[in-house]
Amino acid sequence: MNESHVARIASELGLNPRQVATTSRLLAEGGTVPFIARYRKEATGSLDEVVVANIRDRLIQLLELEQRRVSILRSLAERNLVTEVLKYAIASAETLAALEDIYAPYRPKRRTRATIAREAGLEPLADRLWSEQATLDSLDCADAFVDPAKNVADAAAALAGARDILAERISDDAAARSRLRDLYRSEASVRSHVLTGKETEGAKFKDYFDWSEPLATIPSHRLLAIRRGESEGFLMVRVTPSEDAALVLLEGLFVKAPGRPAGEQVRLAAQDCFKRLLGFTIEAEVRMESKKLADTEAIRVFASNLRELLLAPALGRRPVLALDPGFRTGCKTVVLDRQGRLLHHDVVHATTGSPEVLRVAAATLTALVQKHEVEAIAIGNGTGSRETEQFVRGIGLPATIPVVLVNESGASIYSASEAAREEFPDQDLTVRGAVSIGRRLMDPLAELVKLDPKSIGVGQYQHDVDQNALKDGLDDVVMSCVNRVGVELNTASRQLLGYVSGLGPALAANIVAYRDQKGPFKSRQDLLQVPRLGPKAFEQCAGFLRIRDGANPLDSSAVHPERYPLLDRMARDLGCQVADLLRDGALRSRIRAEKYVEDGVGLPTLKDILEELARPGRDPRQKFEAFAFQDGVEKLEHLRPGQKLPGIVTNVTAFGAFVDIGVHQDGLVHVSQISDKFIKDPAEVVKVHQKVMVTVLEVDLERKRVSLSLKANPVLGTAKDARTGPAARPVAGPRPGVKPPSGFNQGGGLNALADAFDRALG
Repeated sequence: MNESHVARIASELGLNPRQVATTSRLLAEGGTVPFIARYRKEATGSLDEVVVANIRDRLIQLLELEQRRVSILRSLAERNLVTEVLKYAIASAETLAALEDIYAPYRPKRRTRATIAREAGLEPLADRLWSEQATLDSLDCADAFVDPAKNVADAAAALAGARDILAERISDDAAARSRLRDLYRSEASVRSHVLTGKETEGAKFKDYFDWSEPLATIPSHRLLAIRRGESEGFLMVRVTPSEDAALVLLEGLFVKAPGRPAGEQVRLAAQDCFKRLLGFTIEAEVRMESKKLADTEAIRVFASNLRELLLAPALGRRPVLALDPGFRTGCKTVVLDRQGRLLHHDVVHATTGSPEVLRVAAATLTALVQKHEVEAIAIGNGTGSRETEQFVRGIGLPATIPVVLVNESGASIYSASEAAREEFPDQDLTVRGAVSIGRRLMDPLAELVKLDPKSIGVGQYQHDVDQNALKDGLDDVVMSCVNRVGVELNTASRQLLGYVSGLGPALAANIVAYRDQKGPFKSRQDLLQVPRLGPKAFEQCAGFLRIRDGANPLDSSAVHPERYPLLDRMARDLGCQVADLLRDGALRSRIRAEKYVEDGVGLPTLKDILEELARPGRDPRQKFEAFAFQDGVEKLEHLRPGQKLPGIVTNVTAFGAFVDIGVHQDGLVHVSQISDKFIKDPAEVVKVHQKVMVTVLEVDLERKRVSLSLKANPVLGTAKDARTGPAARPVAGPRPGVKPPSGFNQGGGLNALADAFDRALG
């Protein structure tokens, strides 16, 4: 363990060095972030998952820095260039940029103008111009370097070659690079212009056809949008400060005798260096740096949305009838049992057809509900969803059966995936898709982990960010959510098990194969019989796996098996069984935690254990509540400015939030309309899957865009291109005396400005 790294991370994160050192050791020993945060609180000082992950990521960054340091020293040593001064400078560099600046003069270079000038013997002339700026009275010394055989035709050519050498010398200067980099970071502007002839084809980027904004303050989503316009060939983009400011900086560093002959040559070399060499180099660096910062912010937004979606309330183990709506081909209908297994599939025509066709559909659905004792109905929110919902609600099913529209983003991707083919090899895509819709209602987490997180539809410019960083960030979120909720060992899919701490895809597959061959696990200890699942993997995963009605009552809880002896001791001290502690609160109240403090078990762990005894295997997700959109508002044509409608937040971005109000087109709530008070980040107010009450601001039928607001008294827009006739009838908000659906936050605000859609490219 590198003690300097420990001290540095502790200082950066405001932690005790002991916390960082212990966490580093646990990570090095194979500990996962969820396991360390949950079951090693005494060792880490109760660090949460975010801090443990930050320590892990910073350790990786510092390791990369060390590896680059070693690589540079090796390269220098091979060329006999290492000196004590250089070695010390390399060892002292604290960032990759500083390290590369030190290495720049020694980096092997391709053949350059400066190389050619040196081959022509002009370096002594460059040295004189550089060192004798204040004393050299004329440039006659250049005459001695004229040599037509070396392509130095006259004194002017000699001076030009010397300036090429000086320009490269300035470009390699660590101080110049650092100072110019700081100038770019603080004063550069992002400027974009449309490429000639691309105005029509690139119309979606029209906001950036002539755009300029400071690099230091440009929002991440705008930078990514501009970069996309550049990558697609519609925009030309530069990131530069004022040229005068850059030249003043370089001249101040290197021109020691302004106005003198030699000083003038150095000034010209500095100008050439910026315009030909260093300016482009630093621009490329800050572009990459700003891209990484924008990526980090976009990934943060995506991760936050994904966490909210994965931790959405679950209906739980109930028989479900699920419909994937369709007009021409009908609605694919499936029935699932309490474990999510497919019991029946059919097709009903519930959206179009003759009265007889609709009567048959109603009878079919009613019979399926009765036969399988269905307790909830899930309807995919795609095309025909509102019509299907209206039909199902009108066939006379018991009011106790909720009818819920389910976000089906990515369901088609799942239905064609290897996981779906593996589970349903004999069923077509439509059946698999309907099954996914039903399971999303029962347990969104268990179903959504089967998808690549990027397919779920809650990102911002997800295709423009670093894909490896995005995958790592989203995998962290999925693993965190899976382990926070816990996994039923005997029913979990291979994909869900793969995210359990310490497992991964290979061990998850081994667990499923063992379960299929041997039958359900009777105890957590049986996991050690799974091929290739050793003691370390067992330590990491066991506490997050649940066995309902297992041999040991603690197997259904989050109490780790390593603490079972401690619970046995508590029960013996009270003269009862462990099962009694789970059932009897009076018995638990007699436990004095302080009595059981020992090495590795302190009050934080004991507190967790006692809380778990009170609610074994508790689900941290909120209680499920059925949601319904406003009756009669099913199409864009039904919307009018001023309407107040229930909706569900489907995506939160840096510039606003998107809300599903049941018209097959999410409305955009610009950040300026999120709240009555100023906010910088929409996530301060709204979360994905949050139920809200919004006001319609503006409707653009031609572009199919809707602006919404969560403000108390928003300024309304208009209904653009509204048609006449029955389809354009005004639709009021909730009828007098009718309360909006339960669970709504009516005090916040969500609004959408139509032009912001042009920036919502991801």
